[in-house]
Amino acid sequence: MIETLTLITLCVLYLIFFRPGKTPPLSNPLVINRPGKYHITLAPHLNLAQPFIEAVAQKLMESSKHADDSNTQYFKATDKHVTSHGHDTYLLAITKRDGILLFQAAAPESNSDDLHTISKFALSVLDVFPNKGETNTVVSQDIVNVVQSVAGVHRIELAQIK
Repeated sequence: MIETLTLITLCVLYLIFFRPGKTPPLSNPLVINRPGKYHITLAPHLNLAQPFIEAVAQKLMESSKHADDSNTQYFKATDKHVTSHGHDTYLLAITKRDGILLFQAAAPESNSDDLHTISKFALSVLDVFPNKGETNTVVSQDIVNVVQSVAGVHRIELAQIK
């Protein structure tokens, strides 16, 4: 009887002290590359935005009818999962180059224009992916529509930055 109680106590103590908790925010940028599909670059502490961005990528790949390039679309997102780690909002840039979706997310800089902040971050990433063709406004509009629909499902407030 005492052995059973001791074993149960030890198991409970083990679970209390060694159970997995919430994922801590990363202090380095997170880069996710799915060759031939999409490339995601998340600034430090934005790793919790990954599920939303990957859901957008999946939906865009399913609904993609055009192989053309797109203009870069910029958004400001308010996500309750990301706000718990010190950011009220984050900035998101999405473009399609050579059939690959490219996502960049960055935290807004204080006292700075949001468009300037995210475009500077996006351009530094997009240097690796040169624009080879003409951009298609239909593809750009598809990106906007899909991002807004997925944001509604994930209960994320989203505003397009122009």
